[in-house]
Amino acid sequence: MSPLLHDGNLLHAPASEDMIALDPAFGTRFMLFVDTEEEFDWSAPFSRSAHGVTALAGMERGQTYFARAGVKPVYVTDYPVVDNDAAAAMMGRWMADDAADIGAHLHPWVNPPHIEDVTAANSYAGFLPDALERAKLEMLCQRIAERFGRRPITYRAGRYGVGPNSARLLEELGFRLDSSVRSRFDYRSQHGPDFRGMPLHPYWAGPQRQLIELPLSTAFTGLLRRGGERLYHDMQGRGRMGGALARAGMLSRVPLTPEGVPLRDAIRAIDALIEEGVRVLGFSFHSPTLAPGHTPYVRDENDLTVFYRWWDGVLDHLARRNVRAATLDQLFAAVPGRGRACQAA
Repeated sequence: MSPLLHDGNLLHAPASEDMIALDPAFGTRFMLFVDTEEEFDWSAPFSRSAHGVTALAGMERGQTYFARAGVKPVYVTDYPVVDNDAAAAMMGRWMADDAADIGAHLHPWVNPPHIEDVTAANSYAGFLPDALERAKLEMLCQRIAERFGRRPITYRAGRYGVGPNSARLLEELGFRLDSSVRSRFDYRSQHGPDFRGMPLHPYWAGPQRQLIELPLSTAFTGLLRRGGERLYHDMQGRGRMGGALARAGMLSRVPLTPEGVPLRDAIRAIDALIEEGVRVLGFSFHSPTLAPGHTPYVRDENDLTVFYRWWDGVLDHLARRNVRAATLDQLFAAVPGRGRACQAA
């Protein structure tokens, strides 16, 4: 049996021996994860009845754009999307063409079994009772297998909502990669997890060393960025001080996403992460953003034009920095001793 290193709690920072040293030949690469989910009013309370899937034309256009750019997205997909015939057929075609990978994305409030009350606290799957988190994951995995002919091996929790049992459950259910840890963010005020102090580099997260954690990428930029996470969160606790520092270009926290992040800030974040030695830059956004009117980030066609111009600029900058796109298989192959096992799963 493999040695037990990480305790399996994705809310705990890994030990040094859990960190994964990727094959040097892998270089510095980037990956795109799309949180593929139903449309709902982000400002309204959670609801089991709000699960429309109408942004398919936008998703088709987005997939065409990324395929032409040589990017193979990972669509981590939730239950309403995979349960929709048109969405499943469209994504199945992408997977058959080897143009995309399909993973799992759990929104508990619209994922059976429907046992728990629908509340903000219960929107984080990792904080549900162990048996219920497992049951929801298993039903999602089964539906994905029915639609696409194989169980998912990649996961991202909705709302980044992993908890103390999540890594163990994911391993037991056959997952090989999780990308739920949003390093440098603290969601406790929203009933969610605290990811302060978590690394930006991949590490072994499961208790049996079968699950790789690939944290989302977030950089600190500005003149004071070397003060890092401690300084940032200290300033945020001082009310307006944090916002003033950001506006002055002194210290900002910048995730790699086109949603709410200007292009110039994203480019600074890319450069900062490369300087920190991050080997895998993880980009992400929500699938409803690909069609106007579903998220606060793309309200109309003009916003959608800005969205694609953002990607034009980011991809150009990544090319200038010699940061190429990576696929899931390429990432797994770069993990010493585990590439074949992950690819065969």
